[in-house]
Formats: sequence, C-alpha cells, structure tokens
Amino acid sequence: MHFFIRLSTRLMHLRKTTIGLIILAFVLLSATTAYLIEPSTFANWFNAFYWVLTTMATVGYGDYFATSPAGKAFTIFLYIFGIGLLSLVIGKVIDSIAEVQRRRGAGMLTFEGEGHVVIVNWGQKARTAIEEILENAPKTPIVLIDETNRHPLEHLEQVHFVSGDPASDSILRKASISTCRAAIVFADERIQESALVDGKSLLVVSSIERLAPQVHTTVEITMENHVQNFRHAQVNEFILSHDAISRLAVRAALHEGSSDVISQLLNRTNGSDVYEVAVDRSWKTYGEAFQALLTQGATLIADREDLGINRKLDMPIPAEARLYVVADAETQRRIAAGRTAK
Repeated sequence: MHFFIRLSTRLMHLRKTTIGLIILAFVLLSATTAYLIEPSTFANWFNAFYWVLTTMATVGYGDYFATSPAGKAFTIFLYIFGIGLLSLVIGKVIDSIAEVQRRRGAGMLTFEGEGHVVIVNWGQKARTAIEEILENAPKTPIVLIDETNRHPLEHLEQVHFVSGDPASDSILRKASISTCRAAIVFADERIQESALVDGKSLLVVSSIERLAPQVHTTVEITMENHVQNFRHAQVNEFILSHDAISRLAVRAALHEGSSDVISQLLNRTNGSDVYEVAVDRSWKTYGEAFQALLTQGATLIADREDLGINRKLDMPIPAEARLYVVADAETQRRIAAGRTAK
C-alpha cells in the first residue's frame, strides 16, 4: 500500500500530458493482460479493453467478469491501482478547469480569436459600451484591457479580460490587437489631471497604431486642443467627453429641447439611430440619394464627416462616399436587404 501511495504522490507532480500517456499505456497493457489471462472469457482483445474501462470507471455492467484466480487477482489490482489512477486524472482535469477559471478572472489568458472589439480602461463608459455592443452585435467577442487585477464582468463569457498596461506591446498582443475589428480607448478615470489622461490615451493609441495600423481606433479625449496630437497618431475617431457634455448643457439651456434630439440619437430605446447605408450606384447626386432614402423612411444626413450635404444636393456622389442616415432599426434592415437583393 505504501508503494501505491508513494507512486500516486509522484504522479501528482507529473505533467498532465505525461499522466495522459501513462493512463493510455496502462489501459492498453491491462486489456492485453486480461485477454492473455482469460481469452475464453473475453473472446477478443476489444472485449477485454471494454472490460478494463468499465472496471476502472466503476461502472461494472457484469457482462464480462474474471473467473480464474489469476483473473480475479488482476481485477483486484485494477480496483486498487487502476481506479486510483483514473481518479488522479479526474482530479487533474478538475484542477485544470479551476486554474483556467482563476487565470481568466485574473486577466492572465491570451485571447484566441479575431473580429473582436478591444475596449481599453474600465469604467462606467466602458460598461455602457459593452452593453451597447452586446445589444446591437451580440455575437461580437469583446476584449477588455485594464490595469485592475480582477475581471469586472466575469459572469459574461463573451467578455475576455486582459490585465495589464494597455500601452504595453505584450498586453496588446494578449488581446490579439492585430486581428481585432476595432479598438475603443476610454479616458482613464483614475487619473485626475486632464493632460495626463490624454497623454496616457495617446500612448495607448500610438502602440496600437504601431502594432496594428489597420485597426479602426476610437479614442475619448478630455481636452480639445489635444486633437492634433491624436491626428498624428492616425486615430480614426475622436470623442470629446467633457467638451461635448458642456456644450450639450449650454444648448439645452439656450435652446429648449435641443438636447432631447441628441439624446434620442444616443439612446437606442427611442427607436431612431444613425446608420451607414451602402451607396446605390443608380444614384448620381446627393439629391437622388436623399429622395430615394426618404421614400423608404430614412433621412440622409451625412457623407462621412460632412453634415452639409443638404446644401449639395445637385453635386455628384463621389466613389469613396460613405452615407449615413437617421432611421429606425427596421428601416435600416429593410434598406440593407434591398441592397443585398440587387
């Protein structure tokens, strides 16, 4: 018995792959031994193999059983050693699952995938962004990077957490930044000085641009005079957080009801939202596009960042145009389906 205890202790320290190979060799050898001891009982090697597995798993259907003293002695050996060995493997599997969960919660695992959205810096804005993604694109994987050491949304399997400095190359690689669909960098709420906040965000987006220049990046900026610095970093989109809130408050005070219009566009519960629509090549001018979309229930408002196309209705639509409309989700789906059908 002491021999089995010492052997089990040594097995506990073996690598999982090594234990798996030992188990496989043990089962194959045991099946061969059982068949050699009682060939008439098992008739063929596969039946002996089946009997060894059911015995080690403590299932024991009773359709095969040893009858000779040697066979019964070998059965006792399987009970003592084989079942213990299998229990060791089961324990290793359970430990592995627990270890993976622990590492996932601590943000230590590398994300293996593509087409995901990377969100940098945890906070209320990041929480809202994740909820928005899950609402509008529920199958899109999300990778959250933050310097905390615990997954803030561990109950959401779709959200993968990476703990560490988001400006670090190794951390960005753990988030598979090169294969992501887009990256959103929120201002770090733990930093009090606005200039330092934007400095850190600039460092992060510079690292992303260097590692994955093809990734679409959106960054929150706290001071408008820092925009030019971010343009040099090839950032695709900017969000001026504090300025936007201040200006919205002033407009609400001076022009009653104006903030409601903006709020409705930002809040998905109000029905209408801003969507991009594919350009129909039968449209020659912005005016033709405007009228065609209007008849379908959508209002054309912009070509890329240009919100003044209602003053350019006679102008031809350029080849690189990206048109945006205000519409509800059903109208947007209907328009998209119509383009696909064509």
